[in-house]
Amino acid sequence: MEQKDRVDALGASLLVTVSLLLGLNQVLVKIVAVGMHPALQAGLRSAIAVLPVLILALLFKRKLTIRDGSLGWGIFAGVLFAIEFLMLFLAIDYSSVARVSVLFYTMPVWMTLGAHFLIPVERLTRNKIIGLALAVGGVIVAMWGRDGGQNELLGDIYCIAGAMLWAAVGLVARVTPMKRAVPEMQLLYQLVVSAIVLIPAAYLIGDQIRDLQPVHWGILLFQAIVVVGFGFSTWFWVLSKYPASEMASFGFLAPLFGVLLGWLILGEVITIWIIGALVLVSAGIVLINHKPSAKTLPR
Repeated sequence: MEQKDRVDALGASLLVTVSLLLGLNQVLVKIVAVGMHPALQAGLRSAIAVLPVLILALLFKRKLTIRDGSLGWGIFAGVLFAIEFLMLFLAIDYSSVARVSVLFYTMPVWMTLGAHFLIPVERLTRNKIIGLALAVGGVIVAMWGRDGGQNELLGDIYCIAGAMLWAAVGLVARVTPMKRAVPEMQLLYQLVVSAIVLIPAAYLIGDQIRDLQPVHWGILLFQAIVVVGFGFSTWFWVLSKYPASEMASFGFLAPLFGVLLGWLILGEVITIWIIGALVLVSAGIVLINHKPSAKTLPR
């Protein structure tokens, strides 16, 4: 596969599209939660998404195997993935899309902290420390400005826990034998295991069916096929083709789209606290991922 040294027009358009889908996804989860419990929604989405991801992997002739030593770690990552999305979907059930979009996309903060201890070449630098401080400041601002009572606080906690689990999944994929699997296989591990875990869990929790309407099934299918099948697979393709440092400048788009779409579609009120938190978290994410060019590196 030809590698690019910068994000071109194709890469930029794909990154913006995927970021838009990720931001829209939070809104769709909120709408479907009216019809079914978040745990059931997350499990069904994973189960349905297996087919489009499998089709894309076969079309692009990706090597799908469990005989490369990745199976055990893939199952472990799938369990983490299941809990991650349970936390995220519960957070959206309890809180606003705007708040969730800001707090969930603090994932790079926790990823950077974990990488400092697990990956020798990714130690904390001055830029990363400043970025971490900005992003954590954004989390504090968001939580300080909440006005939705105990449920909203619980939603914030679920959301931050989900972001930490997302980072954990990423670290497992990078530092364990799971990294031997192609990205599509890694995603399939997560989808299959999370479906197996979440669907029974939804029935144990109860309240799995609420005011379920045909529109909820349509949105769920869109999530599974377009957001997960197309969006996640496209993200992995872009990540394999373009330099991560170039992609970092697009990192703030997903939370920005989430906040804007929550306002446009759901009529959510965007407070000064959310705007301040979004600015701080976005600046922190960009700074954490920014890498100076080779010409400016100290020798």
